[in-house]
Amino acid sequence: MTLTGEGEHGGKGAAPAGDPLVIRDLEFLGGMAAPRGWRPESTLPEIAFSGRSNVGKSSLLNRLVRRKALARVSQTPGKTREINFYRVNHAFVLVDLPGYGYARVSKTTRAQWRPLIEGYLRGSAALRGVVQLIDARHPPTADDLQMLDFLAELGAPTIIVLTKVDKLSRREREERVAATMQSLGIDEEQLILFSAVTGEGRDELAEAIVSLVGRAEGGSWRAP
Repeated sequence: MTLTGEGEHGGKGAAPAGDPLVIRDLEFLGGMAAPRGWRPESTLPEIAFSGRSNVGKSSLLNRLVRRKALARVSQTPGKTREINFYRVNHAFVLVDLPGYGYARVSKTTRAQWRPLIEGYLRGSAALRGVVQLIDARHPPTADDLQMLDFLAELGAPTIIVLTKVDKLSRREREERVAATMQSLGIDEEQLILFSAVTGEGRDELAEAIVSLVGRAEGGSWRAP
């Protein structure tokens, strides 16, 4: 499925001036349903997106690529059960990992997701970094912390994004940012505040992704 030239609202039009990531060509390559199942050939750098179910990952991806429905925004958290691959400008691939941590999903399904997600993160030689999403309205969950520990163990370059910041008042926002920094032991410069509704943080995230992709010329971060 190729989505060439479609704008954020489904029409055609030029990207805003100064856009660090102008989308000229976008194609859905397919989904990976099992740890050793089919996946696209990994000839381009890959940037993966991780987060718990209902964190707003689909909405973020749609806003990032300025498309209305690249990633389907499900009304049923935990519904996405594959790793989906999207090629951008024939230059790199966005990798949408299944959301984790949704309590109403069966234990069997959750047990299947873990080897799928971890198998991809451990085994993809094309992976250049991970965008880890955390809901700004709540403290990082145990699942979030476990994922961040796993990424640190791998040594994967990680961009941390706080989603749904538009749902917070200014005071709540300041409090949540401070609490998240303390919980994760990071500085404010290491956080990107994002709203799929207002577009806040879109260009900052796009610039960070372009930077990660640009480092791909120097090879993988993985130890040889």
